[in-house]
Amino acid sequence: MTSQERVVLLSDDGSGIGAALKSEVHHSDTPLHLAFSCHLVHEDGRRVLVTRRALGKKTWPGTWTNAFCGHPQPFEPVPDAVDRRAGDELGVTLRDVRLVLPDFRYRAVDVSGIVENEICPVYVATAVGDPVCNPDEAMDARWVEPEALVESARLAPWAFSPWLVEQLEQMSGIPGALPLMERQR
Repeated sequence: MTSQERVVLLSDDGSGIGAALKSEVHHSDTPLHLAFSCHLVHEDGRRVLVTRRALGKKTWPGTWTNAFCGHPQPFEPVPDAVDRRAGDELGVTLRDVRLVLPDFRYRAVDVSGIVENEICPVYVATAVGDPVCNPDEAMDARWVEPEALVESARLAPWAFSPWLVEQLEQMSGIPGALPLMERQR
């Protein structure tokens, strides 16, 4: 991330109303803005990637989460931002990118008091190659079975990002959202 990276600010109905520097938008009164989350499926089709957020992250440092998240730049199509961040954060390319939760929205407050307030479409894609974590973004990455991830998030939600916990709950009702999740219903 450069110091000039911007986020798209949104009205309550999801319409774009401007842009702000990413470095200045996340605080105790974070305005609603556009983001995205992406869950990665291994090429074997049986495992999903979880990453542990770098300790230097402003919110939820050291927490396990989905493969990666990000913010599209003004006028950047969200799928293009997903591809860009896959390379930046994990050094992987994507195939079979699918939008599974187009209207996902959440607000969460980190223990530090910083608020995440995002409309955050959720994607699932297949990773081509093994991840190599950008240390500014993720300190660890693991391929796990979806059933184990869902069960872990249910039993210990505090160990995971709040958006991942909410996304898993919502995705469990969507056939084929993640491999093998149909068994969780």
